Amino acid sequence: MTYIQELNEKFTLPGSLMFNQQKNDLIFIHISNQYADAKISLYGAQVISFKPKDEHDILWVSPMSKYEVGKAIRGGIPVCFPWFGPHKSDPARPQHGLARLINWQVTETASLSNGETLVRLELHSSPQTKVYWPYDFSAAMTFTVGKTLTVTLKITNTSRIQFDYSCALHSYYNLSAIEDISIEGLHGARFHKNNEPGDFIQDTTKLKINQMEDRNYYNTEATCIIKDLKFKRKISVAKAGSKVTTVWNPGAVNCARMEDMPNEAYRRFICIEAVNSFDNTICLTPGESHETSAIIGLMD
Repeated sequence: MTYIQELNEKFTLPGSLMFNQQKNDLIFIHISNQYADAKISLYGAQVISFKPKDEHDILWVSPMSKYEVGKAIRGGIPVCFPWFGPHKSDPARPQHGLARLINWQVTETASLSNGETLVRLELHSSPQTKVYWPYDFSAAMTFTVGKTLTVTLKITNTSRIQFDYSCALHSYYNLSAIEDISIEGLHGARFHKNNEPGDFIQDTTKLKINQMEDRNYYNTEATCIIKDLKFKRKISVAKAGSKVTTVWNPGAVNCARMEDMPNEAYRRFICIEAVNSFDNTICLTPGESHETSAIIGLMD
């Protein structure tokens, strides 16, 4: 029996969840319930699609994304762990850590009493992970697909010593056009820009994106709202267990330099990320755990 057959025999939920193998033999979970359709890659434990019924997909994935082991999938909700951004001391190590470059294991699927669908994937420290990060850990990604999508990363320290880590749920949101959206929820929040000195304060109620942006808002647990005029919808982006919110768009020049994005792709997405990094890095003693969640959905 092949691995895909084993997964379907053990974890399929008739009528709502199944597995298939495609894109260079990567395995995907397909979910369809009364609320939404969703797609999750075991490679990287990454949500690829979340589409409420009769709506445009809430998430964006590059049509030029690499679906290859060793390369990150561009879009959806990549999992950044155990560091966010470049490695502090070794820039040759993978951007945003190792979690999005490894196949995770399925440990649970369930149809909940309210009609939602639950999936749990796990990743444990191994010789493969210790090439990049020397600690013992257990990571679990839990996805609940319903009217909203809840994604939770739980990290447990299974080492004999404490460790620090940073992480992010690096969500890419699907837009009609970048010039037709605004972001609310960050008014009054302090932020810094990557590669620029000093701090700034968000002094407007609405953030408009009209250039490259890489803003890290700190000491904020606020829910953000993406208002999209042409799609005529509002996306709610809530979070838990995170006090840093990153807003990122590469802009035209940087987008054109990226091999896994069309030149105009920057107009079709915005990243609003639940982050633990900078002054919100997580320190775990042996046996301790921390959870970081993103809660995504459309507002009525």
